[in-house]
Amino acid sequence: MRQLILSAFLLLVGIGCTTGSQAVRAEPGSPTAFRVDVRGHGRPMILIPGFGSSGAVWDGVVAHYQERFECHVLTLSGFAGVSGSGESTVMPLVREQLAAYVAAHHLDKPVVVGHSMGGVIALSLAAEHPEAVGQLVVVDSLPFLPAVNDPSATPSSLNEMALGFRNMLMSQPLDQRRAYQRRVLPTLISDPAKVEVALDWSMKSEGRTLGQAFYEMMTTDLRPALGRIHAPVLVMGSWAGTPGATRAAAEQSFHSQYAGLSGARIVLADRARHFIMWDDPRWLMQQMDSFL
Repeated sequence: MRQLILSAFLLLVGIGCTTGSQAVRAEPGSPTAFRVDVRGHGRPMILIPGFGSSGAVWDGVVAHYQERFECHVLTLSGFAGVSGSGESTVMPLVREQLAAYVAAHHLDKPVVVGHSMGGVIALSLAAEHPEAVGQLVVVDSLPFLPAVNDPSATPSSLNEMALGFRNMLMSQPLDQRRAYQRRVLPTLISDPAKVEVALDWSMKSEGRTLGQAFYEMMTTDLRPALGRIHAPVLVMGSWAGTPGATRAAAEQSFHSQYAGLSGARIVLADRARHFIMWDDPRWLMQQMDSFL
């Protein structure tokens, strides 16, 4: 069971990469839980990457929307070469500082886009701070990942296992991390060149942050909170690349997990693996265009 849960987590949370340079907005009182790069003009859009990812995983999406949206692109502290925050939590800290960031910058009902672990953060933000979210786009993420393999799982029942994996990831030698990611990344990303770049950014993420983020993902069940989300929601899922997966099973999992989110639009990509924005960007942006 442990290996199934770990594999499912890695298949859904992913490891990202960055390309090119970005202009960073550095201001007094900037958040410590993430770095923000701002590009474009218009209605605000916040883009949150997944586990270990740089915000530049959204480069193609930003290029598509920057003439109509002011894109606030996050890279979480401790991931992809950005220094860790030094705090004891990851996702709750990002959520609270992001809500404060929206208020401080007077972002009026922004579109919030989250991939993988970033999708969980986006869902939590919409539930806890509904004033901070205008529309919500969730890319290949679920409210409680462990339930994919074990419908009876609870945060309490998984706590001991999650603590063990947290400690392992915090102290894992880099050569072991590299070897494992070389096996996993091709199931998440179709383009071999992007796999190599993704591997490089994985190696630049901090073990402490990876471990704590894994623990939080395994012990965070947002399904009871979905009813507090009132923003319109688009959920895009994938199933290609996951060993043994079928479209029917993936569709069932998504609809079951989001049953408490009234009115959510759920669509599945058939050509893309976990990194939908890389594997099938045209499809992803078609879905977003029709939603926004």
